[in-house]
Amino acid sequence: MKQLIVNADDFGLTEGVNRGIIQAFREGILTSATLMANAPAFEDAVARAKAYPELGVGCHLVLIGGRAVGLRDEIGSLVDGRGRLPVTMAALVMKIGTWQVGVRQIAAEFLAQIWKLRAAGIEPTHYDTHKHSQCHPVVMEALAQVASRTGVLKVRRPYEAPRDIFRVAGSSSGDAPAGQKAGALAARLTAWKFGRLIKRKGLGAPDHFFGVTATGRLDAAGIAKLLDELPDGTSELMCHPGEYDGALVATGSRLGQQRQQELNALLAPGLRNVLERRGIQLISYRDLGRGDRGYGRSGLSSA
Repeated sequence: MKQLIVNADDFGLTEGVNRGIIQAFREGILTSATLMANAPAFEDAVARAKAYPELGVGCHLVLIGGRAVGLRDEIGSLVDGRGRLPVTMAALVMKIGTWQVGVRQIAAEFLAQIWKLRAAGIEPTHYDTHKHSQCHPVVMEALAQVASRTGVLKVRRPYEAPRDIFRVAGSSSGDAPAGQKAGALAARLTAWKFGRLIKRKGLGAPDHFFGVTATGRLDAAGIAKLLDELPDGTSELMCHPGEYDGALVATGSRLGQQRQQELNALLAPGLRNVLERRGIQLISYRDLGRGDRGYGRSGLSSA
């Protein structure tokens, strides 16, 4: 059996991103999204998620960029004097490496973000992390502890297979930048540790993951090619759809017009034909591990 979760990151970033995610769910192949508790358009995303309860909504746990949600007494040096999180992954790693920040502070910030979602009426289906910070062993441990404590036992497995890194699965627009491929390869150094940790903690994750090296170049032709070659088991395709507008530009996100391109790709009508031809079942993280259950709206099998 082949099952596919199509998850949009950055839900809550702007209202245009929120609109794009909902459109990709209503009219395209998107099944899931992860909501940022510290994002500018958080309340708008919550309202839209409640209007479409079939959309699986997880928590996109943020340690890089923006203001922290947790109390300073609990998260300590994770933030600067203005309550802002590290601006880059390198800055976060420096704080961890110099023992300014550890599992306890990171877990406290994660819990604060999760409680914010729950207080707003959103019960997360799963957890993943912004900028894939969970690939760091300390963040990974904090994530596993929080997942166990909150009873949300489904998490992203953020590691692409080496062959997919070099062929840029999900893209037909040429090779990925060397730095992007190097980052994906470096992340794989902790894949074994992640596998052992989630097994020990009893957590669930998809078997395969795609989208890191295709970020910024994901298009309909590339998605169709990925679907044609999708392995058996459960896979996740990470994406970043959204409307390109002034509010998005103002965020400083490195993904601008690329979000509009990804939205258009997810709406491509031909993708449904590929799904049906290949017998691929669309599911969300809510359905992960539930067997033969998927989205009837996609024209595929459903419970």
